[in-house]
Amino acid sequence: MTLTRRTPEGEEEASSRRNAWLRLEDAALLKDCHQERYRASGPGGQRRNKVETAIRLHHRPSGLVAQAEESRSPEENRRRALRRLRERMALELRSPFALGAPPVVPELAEHLGPKGALSVNPRNRAYPIVVATVLDALEAAEGSYAKSARALGLTTSQVLRFLRSDPQVWRAVGAAQQRRK
Repeated sequence: MTLTRRTPEGEEEASSRRNAWLRLEDAALLKDCHQERYRASGPGGQRRNKVETAIRLHHRPSGLVAQAEESRSPEENRRRALRRLRERMALELRSPFALGAPPVVPELAEHLGPKGALSVNPRNRAYPIVVATVLDALEAAEGSYAKSARALGLTTSQVLRFLRSDPQVWRAVGAAQQRRK
């Protein structure tokens, strides 16, 4: 399973900095981005944006791009683009993960339920880091759900349930498995 993305800085540096980027407040993450405002095209007639309210963010250090154009409000589009940028970082940037001695990720430990189930909502600020950690473990385990679950302190069914709960994450897992074949 390889979701690693080549970046201008090099993949090792980008992957090691990924969690730091994901933990940044919105204003700090925006400082690392080039913001582009544009007028969105498409259906909508009179309700379609007639001014440049769509936002495209180019994250300079990673080379990732995210955009939002659904709202007439540039602020709302900026928030959506930031959320999408964090999701792309989680899905595309891999970080080293030692199965025998997994890294301590406080966000993951924080969202383990009383019976060890992983419970975190996609709207939760920690969600991208949790997704990234699970995907890192899965890549380190060469696609083995059982090995990655053991390293994370979860059961195989808990890992699968978590991955399947978000269609975008599940598609990324499937695409990575296809590349491994």
